[in-house]
Amino acid sequence: MSTNAPADPAEPLPSAPPAAYWDAAAATYDAEPDHGLRDPAVRAAWAARLRTWLPSAPSDVLDLGCGTGSLALLATEQGHRVTGVDRSPAMLARARTKLAGRAATFVVGDAAQPPVGERQFDVVLVRHVLWTLPDPAAVLRHWAGLLAPGGRLVLVEGRWGESAPVGLTPAELTALTAPLAAHAELFPLSDDPTLWGRPVRDERYALIVRVGAERAVAPPRHSEVADVHAAPGRAVPLDAGAALNAGAGDPP
Repeated sequence: MSTNAPADPAEPLPSAPPAAYWDAAAATYDAEPDHGLRDPAVRAAWAARLRTWLPSAPSDVLDLGCGTGSLALLATEQGHRVTGVDRSPAMLARARTKLAGRAATFVVGDAAQPPVGERQFDVVLVRHVLWTLPDPAAVLRHWAGLLAPGGRLVLVEGRWGESAPVGLTPAELTALTAPLAAHAELFPLSDDPTLWGRPVRDERYALIVRVGAERAVAPPRHSEVADVHAAPGRAVPLDAGAALNAGAGDPP
């Protein structure tokens, strides 16, 4: 499993494609602008977003479904230590080459149950993976349990296609994370073509969830405030119900 949105929304990927699928895709995977980040403008756009979403101090980041390691590379360039997990050995071979000599290690494994033992991380970073997993609520609880106190989930997701859309809406993901969230911020990404190397019509976003130590154990009695960021530096505070409604419906 790798960080991938359907290349053609009319022909969506099956849920949880096997490792062999990604092994076969590894050779050309980085050709997509938002996969390889080879275009300087696309690379700079993702670096700016990560600088906002990740802690300012050097931190331990668990990159799940890391693919060829493009986001992991940006994170190490910002001073973070990265552990990448992916089901595809071919993807990881390219990630190891890309990050040779950097503070990064890569492990073959399932993003839903990453083989990291008892380690705890400051950040769990996941891009375009959660929507493929059969029980996202259980997966999110497990990921929250991998965080050190004060840690955060950085979830980049979307909803692709018109006639038969696939993925998770912001409303759905907000609801799934609500039992875990001490605080959450929603960042719409569809209106920033630089991130994707082209304009996009589907719904893409990031949800940053700060997980309180007690939230991973038991759901809260109420939901905290979520923020929707319409643009960098501009936040619109919402209560939990409004946050859910803000993402409802098909993308334009």
